[in-house]
Amino acid sequence: IAGFILTIGMAVDANILVFERMKEEAKKGLSRTSALEEGFKRAWLSIRDSNFSTILTAAILYYFTTGFIKGFGLTLGLGVLLSMFSAITVTRTMLRAFLKNS
Repeated sequence: IAGFILTIGMAVDANILVFERMKEEAKKGLSRTSALEEGFKRAWLSIRDSNFSTILTAAILYYFTTGFIKGFGLTLGLGVLLSMFSAITVTRTMLRAFLKNS
C-alpha cells in the first residue's frame, strides 16, 4: 500500500511540474500549443531525474531485501514506471486534443 501511495504522489508531482512550466511559458507570451510543448520539454529533465532515482532505489530494495520490503520495492518501481508513462504520454495527448478542440 505504501508503494502505491508514493507512486500517486510522484504522478501528481510530475503533472504539477508540467503545468507550472506551461504557465511560465504562457506568461512569456507563447501560444497555448507552444507553451504546452515547451512546458513538457522543460519539465522532462526534472521528471526523469526524480523518477530515475526512485526506480534505482526500488530496484535496490527489490534485489537486496526479502519479504514485505521486496514487495514494496516492486510496487514502487512498477508504479513509478506507469506514472511516468502516463504523465508524459497520456497527459500530453489529452492536452493536445483539448487545445486542438478549443
